[in-house]
Amino acid sequence: MQIEIWSIGKENETYISQGIEQYFKKIRPYISVSLHIIQAGKKSSTNDPEIAKKQEEECILKRLQPQHYLVLLDERGRKLNSLDWARQFQQMMNMGVKTVVILIGGAFGVGELVKREAKEIWSLSDLVFPHQLVRLLVSEQVYRAFSILHNSPYHHT
Repeated sequence: MQIEIWSIGKENETYISQGIEQYFKKIRPYISVSLHIIQAGKKSSTNDPEIAKKQEEECILKRLQPQHYLVLLDERGRKLNSLDWARQFQQMMNMGVKTVVILIGGAFGVGELVKREAKEIWSLSDLVFPHQLVRLLVSEQVYRAFSILHNSPYHHT
């Protein structure tokens, strides 16, 4: 199984990229992981949230393939702790999932078509975070989940 983190928005600040790369180095002995930043168009091209969501939705759906198992991150999604993330990934591996796509939607969320494609909808927190920070948080949680699955001392229960 491999994991792809997809995120709508601009490129990362250097310190975010460095943090993500540190976690990716730690994850790679366990699983293949990558970050894909999707730029859906010029932010200034529209101030209308529905138009922005539609543009982003088109970009996401073009990339989505039948072998992808889409996990959407949404503030109204199911809240999972770190052990739950590990269990979910183990379950996906047991199901024979080839590629898990963890999607960080745009500033206005995602369109209904993307929501319908999602196999799971998870929430990181009741708090709101900037997209770049969410990328770093997701990278850390993927590493934490696989360290749990491999009995690494990183996660203390």
